[in-house]
Order: sequence, then C-alpha cells, then structure tokens
Amino acid sequence: MLEALPPAIAPQTLLAFDFGLKRTGVAAGNTLTRSAEPLRSIAAEGDARFEPIARLIAEWRPAALVVGIPFHPDGAPHDNTRRAQRFARQLHGRFGLPVHEVDERYSTTEALAAGASDADAAAAAILLEQYFREHP
Repeated sequence: MLEALPPAIAPQTLLAFDFGLKRTGVAAGNTLTRSAEPLRSIAAEGDARFEPIARLIAEWRPAALVVGIPFHPDGAPHDNTRRAQRFARQLHGRFGLPVHEVDERYSTTEALAAGASDADAAAAAILLEQYFREHP
C-alpha cells in the first residue's frame, strides 16, 4: 500500500525591517529560496512610516514580518532596542501579521562593507536571511 505524501507547503513571502528613527530599511524574501532582496528605505518618522509600510504589505502580501532588534556588542539592550521592539509590536497591532524579532547587531556595518547603495534596505535583507538561517 502506498502512503500519501504530505501536501506541499506553498512558499511564503516575508518582509523584513531594519528600524531606524529617521529611516527604516525594507527587504522581501520567501521561504522557498530562503533569500532576500533589498526593496527600499522609508524616510519617515513616527506614525508617518506606517502608510508606506501598509502599501508594501498590500503589494507583497507577506505571511509574516521580521524586525531587527539592536543590542550593544555585549548583548545588553539600549534605547533603540526598546524602540525597535515597540515598532515590532505596532506592526503586529496594525497589520495582524506574525512578527519575528532577530538580533541585528552589525547588519548595517555588513551592508556598508558590501558597498550597498541603500544600507538600510540591504541591512533588512541581511536580517531576513539571518532569520531564514535560524529557522530552517
């Protein structure tokens, strides 16, 4: 008797955010290729950033969101740690999507070292690829 194969799991799109007070980098990726591409940076502060984010969510229709959470090199939190965590909670509250947090130490430095023209969006792509590595 042949056993039925489990149904194929459809690939899912994820959006990642490298939160900043003045700019937030955004990247997209999917669970099939487990890779990410920088999209753009949103140059907006406070609640103004949520309108362009809403447009990106409508366009890409992600299954989940990923937010980079900064820490000091020794792992200690700082003011931006709490701000990024608040941003992650706001995303969940506004859009009702699962939001995953990843440690974003050195992502912008890595993006700049790679010569990225938009370091914030490139850092978001690095965060998303890190998420894929940590969640096989």
